[in-house]
Amino acid sequence: MKPTLFGYGLTTKAIAKKLGGGCTFFDDNVKEPYTDEHGNKILPSSLFDPDKSELEVTTPSLRPNHPLIQSAKHLLSEYDYFLSEQIATSSEQRNNALNSSLERQKPFTVWISGTNGKTTTTQMLTHLLEKRGALSGGNIGTPLAELDSDLPIWVLETSSFTLHHTHTASPNIYLLLPITPDHLDWHGTAEQYEADKLKALLTMKEGELALVPKGLNLPKTDAYVVEYDSNAFIEDYFKLDSSKVRFRAAFLQDALLALAVTKVLFDEADYELINRFTLDAHRQEELRDAKGRLWVNDSKATNLDAAIQAVKGYADRHIHLILGGDDKGVDMAPIFEVMKPLSLTLYTIGANSGKLLSLAKAYNIHAVESKNIETAIKQIDKVHTKESVALLSPAAASFDQFNSYKHRGETFIKLVKTL
Repeated sequence: MKPTLFGYGLTTKAIAKKLGGGCTFFDDNVKEPYTDEHGNKILPSSLFDPDKSELEVTTPSLRPNHPLIQSAKHLLSEYDYFLSEQIATSSEQRNNALNSSLERQKPFTVWISGTNGKTTTTQMLTHLLEKRGALSGGNIGTPLAELDSDLPIWVLETSSFTLHHTHTASPNIYLLLPITPDHLDWHGTAEQYEADKLKALLTMKEGELALVPKGLNLPKTDAYVVEYDSNAFIEDYFKLDSSKVRFRAAFLQDALLALAVTKVLFDEADYELINRFTLDAHRQEELRDAKGRLWVNDSKATNLDAAIQAVKGYADRHIHLILGGDDKGVDMAPIFEVMKPLSLTLYTIGANSGKLLSLAKAYNIHAVESKNIETAIKQIDKVHTKESVALLSPAAASFDQFNSYKHRGETFIKLVKTL
């Protein structure tokens, strides 16, 4: 018997495809039952009967208080379904159904999570391990059902949503990047968000490595836990040399953590290879104008922590910082604490420009009201030099003035190239 699937999305569609179709989905957006081209039955969520289901697999995004999650009796995450060695069950029939549906050829898995940097670190580690047969998936965009189980290593970007729903699967290595409160509308509290980020430790076994930020409320675990608090600690513990790595700020730490995993697995740190890694567009993307001046497109820094890391990365220069957008009510004071001791001029744009100007006055930071990127770039152009840096790192979403962070970044680049 095939599993009941919650949510007609990327993850669950991939599972149904792997099983040859003919699965039953329940989805909030469906008003009337229908059958898709693969023979899957798509039903309204309200029609789910837990007494008629022996196994449920959910899309990660369903909240803990969702009626489907609350009523399910045999709920698994995508990770549990594909990676558990033994699925807890109250029914022998359920276990037989699960085992007959898939042949599990389990690869070695590295799970990577955190508030910021998950995608970059996952990409970096996969880049380093590609020659050894590694591939990446999970929250990075490729469901586990689409990954090749014959390959030896899976590097999985792992969201807090997935971790919350996962109860039995376990990584061989768990790499947790620094966390700050996020998705609180989903998790409820900062404490629950942290607990979900650390949930992987509950199922880890003796000999498996968990590399996590220092100072978290760690649960009891059989894993070997290494707590890090700085790049210096990572360098010293894993015998790495950051001077050989070309990346800055948060990306330097991402690179060091990726190298730490390769050091653990294969006792190697390939600096030449990590330095050939290319960051995604709009992430601290450096370009120079016709006068040779440095401009940095960090439009993907849509939250406070990402922007703070970018500012710290260029703290050795005078920074012309373009900040602002839709901050969704977040307290922006922490980035002003970081800016206060620096040589920096602030240019405010977007919906929260007034808030930013008030904070700049309170923190005695030189600020210019730009209102939009076009004006900010014109203002910066008049004072920018080869010794300073112009940094677009908004710490806010873009939808108040742009279609997306990509649109915002492309606009920034286009304007700089016309100078």
